Amino acid sequence: MQQHIYYIKFALRFADMQITELVTVFNQQVANSGWSSMRAYHDQALIDEFQRRGINTTFVYDGKTIFFAHPVIYELSENKLIAIG
Repeated sequence: MQQHIYYIKFALRFADMQITELVTVFNQQVANSGWSSMRAYHDQALIDEFQRRGINTTFVYDGKTIFFAHPVIYELSENKLIAIG
């Protein structure tokens, strides 16, 4: 299936970011209850970029739903996102 143009734009932007920048982008979405198709493209591209880098996202993504309940940090030694706070 062909990706939507907005997904591609977000994916290209995220591909150029450092992991700490991606974590910041994720944490900016925590507790944001607004929803739109644009946000869906953004959030999926963000999770896909973490996974493309081999980062374990199981704390925030179950394969269907992205959970923005808690801010996260990147744990280098375990190569995963973990909750803070």
